[in-house]
Amino acid sequence: MPPRRPPTRPLGTITRGTTNPNRLRRVDRWLAGPQSFRLRRAADPLVVDLGYGAAPVTAVELFARLRAVRDDVEVVGVEIDPARVAAAEPLARPGLSFRQGGFELPLDGRRPVVVRAFNVLRQYGEDEYAAYWDEVRGRLAPGGLLVDGTCDEIGRRATWAAVGADGPSSLSISLRFGAFTLPSDVAERLPKALIHRNVEGERVHAYLRALDKAWLDAAALASFGQAQRWRTMCASLKSAGWPLVDGPARWRLGEVTVAWDAVAPR
Repeated sequence: MPPRRPPTRPLGTITRGTTNPNRLRRVDRWLAGPQSFRLRRAADPLVVDLGYGAAPVTAVELFARLRAVRDDVEVVGVEIDPARVAAAEPLARPGLSFRQGGFELPLDGRRPVVVRAFNVLRQYGEDEYAAYWDEVRGRLAPGGLLVDGTCDEIGRRATWAAVGADGPSSLSISLRFGAFTLPSDVAERLPKALIHRNVEGERVHAYLRALDKAWLDAAALASFGQAQRWRTMCASLKSAGWPLVDGPARWRLGEVTVAWDAVAPR
């Protein structure tokens, strides 16, 4: 996909800006874990925190976490609101900077290997998100990834879609043990591409119902801990034919990732 010509003004609208320390720890753990190969292989280890909000804490945390993967990583926090950019400037340091912009990614022609956009697209209409996905996809480095996700205010419930140059490849769900009754409690935090599709006849609805059933079927294992019950749930889904793309090492964290085709809107 050829790079797009930069627009004359930032693409997108200002978010509510709500953020909290450690809110995005679950997706950061995924980026620094099973997705770390993207950063290690990158010719230019550039990462964007798109729409970081009223405070730059998530960009600062992302920088610290990814430096454990590659010490020459560069994180750029991008915000439409110039006041938020100005407020973040005192926290800039070598490898961490802040710029005004939106989905056009004001990076002077450089292509990021990862763009994390969390709690950004949920404010847009269902008819809008795909165009913004395309805008960002067209600006990724080879093998790059857009991570479009949503979480609750303190990061206990999170989901994210992994979107590459060819489109979305997976959906991840990550839940803190003790912060849910059923896995489907995360439904209100689904990405914009799926949140309105959690209805009878849609794939994501069937997936959440399958998660709930497997979770309830594993209730006898609760005495051994919620992590053991979650791992059993995931193993049951995989045996039933759901195309899970991760394994026990991730499951024990309250995380599970499924191929996008299994949940894609009909």
